[in-house]
Amino acid sequence: MGLKWYVIRTEPRGEYRAYDELDRGGFEVYFPRAKAPQMRTSNEDLPLFPGYLFLRCDASDEGMPTLSLAFHVLGWLSFGGVVPSLPDEFVDQLRSQLEAINQEGGAWRRFHSGEKVRVVSGNLETLAEVVEESKSPRTRVKVLMEFMGQLVPTYVPVGDIQSVESEPAGRRQQSRRTRGKSRWIGTQASAKL
Repeated sequence: MGLKWYVIRTEPRGEYRAYDELDRGGFEVYFPRAKAPQMRTSNEDLPLFPGYLFLRCDASDEGMPTLSLAFHVLGWLSFGGVVPSLPDEFVDQLRSQLEAINQEGGAWRRFHSGEKVRVVSGNLETLAEVVEESKSPRTRVKVLMEFMGQLVPTYVPVGDIQSVESEPAGRRQQSRRTRGKSRWIGTQASAKL
C-alpha cells in the first residue's frame, strides 16, 4: 500500500510530549509549529493545529499501527470508522507555507492603518486608532488614543492591542433612569408610577 500521511489526536496540550514519544518510537512525525513572538508559553513556538500531529506510515492489510507506546496519543483521526490519508503534496505545501510564516516572524496579528483597536496595558484600557502598523512582532504599533481629553500619538506593543468587535445590530446602550439616590430623570418618574 505504501507510506501515507495520517492525522493523530493527542491529549489536550500534549502535542510536544506525544511528538517526542512517537519520534523515539521510530515513527516519522510532522508537528507543524509557528514561532510565538510574544513568548506567552514556555515554548518558543505554538502548535499550528493544537491537539493534532501528522504521522507517516504504511497502513497494511493488518490495519493501522498501534500507538500504545505513546501515552499522550488518543488515537487516529477517523470519520465513521474510516481513517483517511493525506496526499504527500498537502504536507509538503504545509511545510513550505509554515516555513514562510516563520521567516516573516511567526504567527502574530497585524493591525492595519485606520483600524479601531482596544489598548489594554495594566490598569489602562482605552480605544485607539492605528496610525502606523508594526513591521514585525517585536516592534510597536503607532496608535492615536484619547488620554486626558486629548488625542495623543503613542507606540504600543502588539501584545497590548486587541481587535474591537462591533456591537451586534439592535443592541443599544440603555439610558440612565436615575440621577442617583433614586431620583428619577425627567418623564421616567411619571412612567414608573
